[in-house]
Amino acid sequence: MNMKDLKKLGGGRDADRRAEVAAADLSATAAERGLVDVALGAYESPVGELLLAVTPRGLAYVAFEEEERDELFGRFSRQLSPRILEHPAATDEVRRQLEEYFAGDRTRFELKLDRRLMRGIARDVLAATARVPFGRTTTYGALAERIGRPRASRAVGNALGSNPIPIVVPCHRVLRTGGDVGGYAGGPSRKRRLLTLQGSLPATRTR
Repeated sequence: MNMKDLKKLGGGRDADRRAEVAAADLSATAAERGLVDVALGAYESPVGELLLAVTPRGLAYVAFEEEERDELFGRFSRQLSPRILEHPAATDEVRRQLEEYFAGDRTRFELKLDRRLMRGIARDVLAATARVPFGRTTTYGALAERIGRPRASRAVGNALGSNPIPIVVPCHRVLRTGGDVGGYAGGPSRKRRLLTLQGSLPATRTR
């Protein structure tokens, strides 16, 4: 029985509330029985609503609101597990640390990460990216040098563009040589806002 079916059992706000409680109970029961491999939860951030996907190994995905959910869930099913369920409680720690980050109270995430959606060179690129500290930036070329592939700037850019865990793995801290912001899966406006948050871009450039 899904949320829509549950709402049909009654009317108005009380029915909606009962449906939400029943759905939460169902999610909690499934999680307790080990039936949830990919738990989903939403977080309303200053850069838009984020969908968080957490597995027993850790945070696996942070999706911006424009990402097509059907395609995303298909990818989770193929590459992580088909046992996917909305279970916000499993994302509580991720949401707490994101809240602190956007409030300016956290400069470093302390989360377990599930890196199974990072493939090939992307694993090395994103591991190096994760070591770029808050308040600092690097370039595509410097990152290519860091992973021992100095001629692979384009491959580095592609790997950053496919980063499944943006913000937490801070691909927004990688710029073009000369300081141009460059590309970002969430769009250049989001990238500028994230850089401004950490003091790496003048606030006047966020418009």
